[in-house]
Amino acid sequence: MVSNHARRKHPVSPAESHRPRQAGTRKQPLSRKHVLRAAIAIADVEGLDAVSMRRLAADLGAGPMSLYRHVATKDELVTQMADEVFGESELPDPGPPGWRAKLELIARQQWELCRRHLWLPRAVSFTRPALVPNVMAHTEWTLRALDGLGLPVTTRIREALTLHGLVVTVALSMAAEVESEQETGVTLDGWRLAQQKRADQLLDSGRFPLLATVPTELASDLGGLFEYGLARHLDGFATLLEDQARTQS
Repeated sequence: MVSNHARRKHPVSPAESHRPRQAGTRKQPLSRKHVLRAAIAIADVEGLDAVSMRRLAADLGAGPMSLYRHVATKDELVTQMADEVFGESELPDPGPPGWRAKLELIARQQWELCRRHLWLPRAVSFTRPALVPNVMAHTEWTLRALDGLGLPVTTRIREALTLHGLVVTVALSMAAEVESEQETGVTLDGWRLAQQKRADQLLDSGRFPLLATVPTELASDLGGLFEYGLARHLDGFATLLEDQARTQS
């Protein structure tokens, strides 16, 4: 896992606003879990850019140097934050019967994690994966769901990565919309209203008759998009298994 740090700040409600304590006033010794949960709380509200050792120490009422006993760098901190978040998800053993039900379960669990922690997709790297137990447990669980299907290991790992990539792709759009609303102060409904005249001009021109039939709100239904993408992806994977069974018979 690599910290592709999100340049985003999420909307802050009065209840969520942070009031840092004076550094050095903390009575109890810090634990790794305290550090990670405090960092996650900041990122959930304000994004990864807001997470720094200085800010974290202020929120915890500790000296910045005391944090380095738990994490050496911000990249390591982000990796450990992601691992902590992946640990929120309980992976059943053995899980529901059948490969499809298992893949639906793991994809939906990861989707919920990304909805809860909008910064999470940007903390994931496919080329430099995190060597931390909770993240690895998700990949291991997915590979186990594919075990016994007669697939080569390259197909199984590509399926595991593709399934996670589907989750991350839609989740990035969700995070980007939150960022846009926070940075511009314009809600999605407000943006649509501002674009209405231009949209009407284009769609009434007759050049885009099929687009003109699409309900305006359909493209922004990211939950529906995720479910559609998941279903169609698994349909395709089922076809792959059927083709393999025919060639082996």
